[in-house]
Amino acid sequence: MDGSSARRRRLALLTLCVTMFMSMLDNVIVNNALPRIGQDLHAGISGLQWIAEGYSLVYAALLLTGGTLGDRYGRTRVFRLGLALFTAGSAVAALAGMIGVLVGARMLQGVGAALLTPGSLALLRHVFTDERERAGAVATWSGVSALGLSVGPVVGGPMVEHLGWASVFWINVPIGAVGLLLAARVLPDIPPRPRRIDLGGLALSATGLTLLVHALVEGPSRGWTDARVLGGGAAAAVLLLAFLVLELRLAEPMLELRLFRDGALAGALLSGFMVSFGMFGALFFLPLMMQGTLGWSPAAAGYAGLPMTAMLVVAAPLSGRLTARHGPRPPLVLGLALCAAGLGGLALYGDHARYPEYLWTLFAMGLGMGLTFTPVSIAVMMRVPPERTGMASAAVNTLRELGGVLGIAVLGAVLTDRLTGSLTAALDRLGVPPDVVGPVADAPTGALHGGGPGTAALPGPVRDAVDGAFIDGIHLAVLCGAAALAVTAVLVAVLLGRARPVVPAGAAAGRRPHPAEPAGSRRA
Repeated sequence: MDGSSARRRRLALLTLCVTMFMSMLDNVIVNNALPRIGQDLHAGISGLQWIAEGYSLVYAALLLTGGTLGDRYGRTRVFRLGLALFTAGSAVAALAGMIGVLVGARMLQGVGAALLTPGSLALLRHVFTDERERAGAVATWSGVSALGLSVGPVVGGPMVEHLGWASVFWINVPIGAVGLLLAARVLPDIPPRPRRIDLGGLALSATGLTLLVHALVEGPSRGWTDARVLGGGAAAAVLLLAFLVLELRLAEPMLELRLFRDGALAGALLSGFMVSFGMFGALFFLPLMMQGTLGWSPAAAGYAGLPMTAMLVVAAPLSGRLTARHGPRPPLVLGLALCAAGLGGLALYGDHARYPEYLWTLFAMGLGMGLTFTPVSIAVMMRVPPERTGMASAAVNTLRELGGVLGIAVLGAVLTDRLTGSLTAALDRLGVPPDVVGPVADAPTGALHGGGPGTAALPGPVRDAVDGAFIDGIHLAVLCGAAALAVTAVLVAVLLGRARPVVPAGAAAGRRPHPAEPAGSRRA
């Protein structure tokens, strides 16, 4: 009986890890396919941003509601529904022949991921009742999630080159089908509990985030003083502020803002948000630079990510041990600092740099990402009471996804704005009419492949100007991301330094504070 129970627990862990791996993988596996998608579906940078943002935006906006639905209708039932929708969205994306259909399919994937993700950590806690076993399971689950983000580019590149861009979506279909079969057999049925669905919070947050991303994506091309851009940005600010006010007033809010009163939780949540902010932005634009400006094949661009993958594999168990021995502060601060150094280091190299020269930046970013994932999850598990685990898990993943959404949008706006400015000046020196700048600036995705809209016949000097402006924009974007991560490392060091230490699993038992309890109100 014990052997059968242990086997069931292992299969449950495998199911939860594989599905989380798939949902994390889909954040980035599409990135190496974007240049080919841009060529085949005639999309420029702004269109490709929406392919990435369509998934992440819906994912982030619905994650908290997904946690509530899991509580109300049963976490396992909602988990299975999410996995089914994610698998269906993947199939539609693979068959898409228009950019609008593809963005819609990505949004359906986002709905599925938002339903399956919150229940994953909660189910893990229900399956593994022993503290030591649970800590190991959480470390494995967190490491696999992080690995999905890093493996995506490595797997996606060769697939795009040999099987076409649709293959990065087809891969999810058999995995999803197997996951559904396993989920029906090995995941426990957790009884639902009555819980109010915060429809007002959902409407305010989803609309506000959509308007904010729309303003950031469209601002560089339309102009920051355009009425739709300004109006959308202002409306987003009002709606998101209203969302925060509403959440503070509700007895059962969608987002429990009292979590942020605990210094350790606030620092952990901020770390997850900012790592995604910097890394998602980098992982979105680097394939465009490698395949467009540097002329690499999709496979070569994918293999270039192997150092990041290797360091994630090394860092995941290392961060678990560091957290168990010293708490989450050292690995989180070190991870953020390494991400900042690696991301900022990319600005040292231009379009003539050789791969070995900037290899160290990939090692630094991979190690930094790997160090941050497990401490965030363990901090949440140890600081939050069991009945609030689902809500806290959803908050962690929401902030990670929201960080990625804003990273692509904000760093993309920085890149596109600088690209347009630099390209305008360069083309003016070449005597190119100003009205040509906009279409050319939005088409570097296929500039050197001969498939992008309006780029196949570009004269050599104009193509050089496009590449130079794109590199200039990349440099400014990664420097902005690095600065944000460096500031976050300092803030997290302060927040976790002031908070009562998190007691790792297996250490001396202590009373866990409620998230609403002010940090430092009791001493260890």
